[in-house]
Amino acid sequence: MKIAYTMTEGKGDLDQILYTFAMAEIAKGAKLAGVVQVNSDREDCALCDMDVQVLPDGPTIRISQFLGRDAKGCRLDPAALEQAVREVETRLSGDTALLVLNKFGKHEAGGRGFRPMIAQAMTLDIPVVCGVNALNLEAFQEFCGGTAELVPPTAEALSAWTANALARETAPASDPE
Repeated sequence: MKIAYTMTEGKGDLDQILYTFAMAEIAKGAKLAGVVQVNSDREDCALCDMDVQVLPDGPTIRISQFLGRDAKGCRLDPAALEQAVREVETRLSGDTALLVLNKFGKHEAGGRGFRPMIAQAMTLDIPVVCGVNALNLEAFQEFCGGTAELVPPTAEALSAWTANALARETAPASDPE
């Protein structure tokens, strides 16, 4: 099982790191599937709009709902998230080199969202890279059976992990003696 995760503490930092990493991998010619999050500020609210870009080339889907200036509840639009899941599902195939997901979040921890997609990628032996926050780390580790590798939160470290995972995939099997 080849699954890596990364974590940051700064708000929005993880989104930028995963976006930079995914764009660099695409520029190298890697066939990616997944989503990266791209946030945009709102003039009428302190909270940003949350969009995910379906890899490799779109569409971009708004996954947040505007609940008002002073709203405190969860802004995730579950229907939009499921739309993103369906878009990625159409792109994930045996020739996909890597699945990149912006976050193993609350929906994935609860068995929904991209969780089935991660399982499918692992079944197809496609390496997976995703972001995880502290709130969902325990559920993520349980889902992965403790096999996920923590990678430092830099595009360079994620690229190195990916190169290593892909090299393991193509390395010839050793002869038993």
